[in-house]
Amino acid sequence: MVLGKVKSLTISFDCLNDSNVPVYSSGDTVSGRVNLEVTGEIRVKSLKIHARGHAKVRWTESRNAGSNTAYTQNYTEEVEYFNHKDILIGHERDDDNSEEGLHTIHSGRHEYAFSFELPQTPLATSFEGRHGSVRYWVKAELHRPWFLPVKLKKEFTVFEHIDINTPSLLSPQAGTKEKTLCCWFCTSGPISLSAKIERKGYTPGESIQIFAEIENCSSRVVVPKAAIYQTQAFYAKGKMKEVKQLVANLRGDSLSSGKTETWNGKQLKIPPVSPSILDCSIIRVEYSLMVYVDIPGAMDLFLNLPLVIGTIPLHPFGSRTSSVSSQCSMNMNWLGLTLPERPEAPPSYAEVVTEEQRQSSLAPIGACDDFERALPGPLFAYIQEFRFLPPPLYSEIDPNPDQPTDDRPSCPSR
Repeated sequence: MVLGKVKSLTISFDCLNDSNVPVYSSGDTVSGRVNLEVTGEIRVKSLKIHARGHAKVRWTESRNAGSNTAYTQNYTEEVEYFNHKDILIGHERDDDNSEEGLHTIHSGRHEYAFSFELPQTPLATSFEGRHGSVRYWVKAELHRPWFLPVKLKKEFTVFEHIDINTPSLLSPQAGTKEKTLCCWFCTSGPISLSAKIERKGYTPGESIQIFAEIENCSSRVVVPKAAIYQTQAFYAKGKMKEVKQLVANLRGDSLSSGKTETWNGKQLKIPPVSPSILDCSIIRVEYSLMVYVDIPGAMDLFLNLPLVIGTIPLHPFGSRTSSVSSQCSMNMNWLGLTLPERPEAPPSYAEVVTEEQRQSSLAPIGACDDFERALPGPLFAYIQEFRFLPPPLYSEIDPNPDQPTDDRPSCPSR
């Protein structure tokens, strides 16, 4: 009898997207097939699948315990999100080589379907970092008597969706800083930096519009710059390990002494990066936009504006609302430059109504017999007396400061 051989063992997922990449989120059903190809006839004890999702961190640090003693401290931590096992062929026990309960598989290609549900609770997004990772995978194991198991593991991607169409992620981010340079007993003028972005949440592929003003009153030539940074934080045994990486950057024009530069929506594009991870207890992935002034021979002046990289892009309605509100709030900063410092007084009464017009419009009392008969004499005289009097003189001081003059609601952006 010629024993058959296992030619291939593969795993395929039932993907619904066009890119044929297995991507899921919490609550989704993961389904697929284990494909087995054999030449000849084989006898199998079991074909199993094992699906698992977990976050894991690991790093080492060197320690000195004395002048001649050193050791390495390991830091590890793990969080399990789910652990699913299923038997596609055979039974649970694989520890014996008995011929009982074996299943015969004939030569050719064979498919075995599997399916399981991801937990409804939030899952961490798949991630590969320097000191840790978040991984999800399915492993197939084929057990035969008198043979080593044939194993295959295939990973799939999980995205914990972050919708940037939320009020907290649509709110503008802004800041202002100033720095004065000192050299021995000489102090130069300050360098000031103000920066603002339309919102906190973005998705990969979008461009961040940066509004900034840099004023250089020092004696040095400085350069304004901006950069997006990713910060990876790993936690284990009460310790934290942090890694900071540059994602994208841009450079402005050099700014000599006494000059000012304004960025009216300078764009910095976000490259394809992993989404923020904010809900995992041992791994966090955060982003920030740093707008800074490169000062030669001194510490840079910088502003850090927090970012959240999401998976659900800005909706058209949210885009209009955000654009209008942010544009309104941004224009309010320049309102003082477009309006006069003091309101202009209205024209005088003499400029509007001449004395001749006033006299000609006064009809004789005798010609108004019908109106006089309709109204009492004193009231008619009162109306005639004040009908053509000029209005009170314009004053920029409210004569009744305690009385409200306008009950209309103010603009919420002010």
